[in-house]
Amino acid sequence: MLKWLITKLQGVFDDFDDAQADLSEHWRPHSNRRTIGILVIAGVLAATIYTQAIQPPEEFPVRELVTVPEGSTLSEVALSLAEQHVIRSPQAFELSMRILGRARDAKAGDYIFKEPQSVWAIARRVSTGAFGLEPVRIRIAEGATTREMAEQLSKALPRFNADAFLLAARPQEGYLFPDTYFFLPNAHEDAVLETLRQNFDAHLVELQPLIDASGHSLEEIITMASIIEREARIPADRRMISGALWNRIRINMPLQVDVTFLYTVGKNTFQLTLADLRTDHPYNTYVNKGLPPGPIGSPSLDSIKAAAEPTPSEYLFYLADNTGVTHFSKTYEEHLRKKRLYLGT
Repeated sequence: MLKWLITKLQGVFDDFDDAQADLSEHWRPHSNRRTIGILVIAGVLAATIYTQAIQPPEEFPVRELVTVPEGSTLSEVALSLAEQHVIRSPQAFELSMRILGRARDAKAGDYIFKEPQSVWAIARRVSTGAFGLEPVRIRIAEGATTREMAEQLSKALPRFNADAFLLAARPQEGYLFPDTYFFLPNAHEDAVLETLRQNFDAHLVELQPLIDASGHSLEEIITMASIIEREARIPADRRMISGALWNRIRINMPLQVDVTFLYTVGKNTFQLTLADLRTDHPYNTYVNKGLPPGPIGSPSLDSIKAAAEPTPSEYLFYLADNTGVTHFSKTYEEHLRKKRLYLGT
């Protein structure tokens, strides 16, 4: 009996081996074709997943502010990033966050990406709060008006509102210090305005004794300094011009400076007409005597010092020749002679 059972089992095993051999013989001619087919399907599937879920969108906002809203759920963050073209698939982003174990750790705030990144890289940045914000260097030129500042700052700072800045800055014309500043890209106009004014106030501490000794108010000094800023670049000339202009005010003579028209109507000396010079405008220093109602820009430290501490002289007139040299005169006749001599007019 035992011998019969062994014989039967041996027959079964032999039949299994024969069947396996037949199957192998049948599979071998088609194995390469099947392998290639599987690889093609796997490649198409992987490419589809990459292009539909992992790859950065074509409209990826490089070097633009991207906001993750405060108090948002993971799904809301994912939808927001998709709407801002940072990711292709909200589901892929959520899955990445969960794999990282950071499903509840999306850090709200503004982000900047220097180059397109995959959904996995975006998830890591958002989960750790790697905002990528770097300070923007902005140089506010000496003599710049609040309008010029608004235009410059709005181009450099995406969150900056030029109209709101102008509304708040206009009353502070002349008191926003020209300097080199470093602002984060998401800086708002109120923070920028506060920084510019604080810088002015900090410099005023140094200047206050000089202003007090001048016999003029702060507003008078800053207004005169803003005119001097536009009239000359050389420190020595600024102090001489300051003296001449204060002399005019002292004898009740109109200042007759053209730079105030640049502030009001945007015209320089060579564009002004006789009609412009006759306009009844508060900043027309040909019609109105004394200083204009306020500063016409933000003066430099040197111009403020020149306004507060002018070079004493009897000069009332000055002109710059074609080489930039400034010539001073005591009388109008002398001024006209120098004008013909140096300018040919």
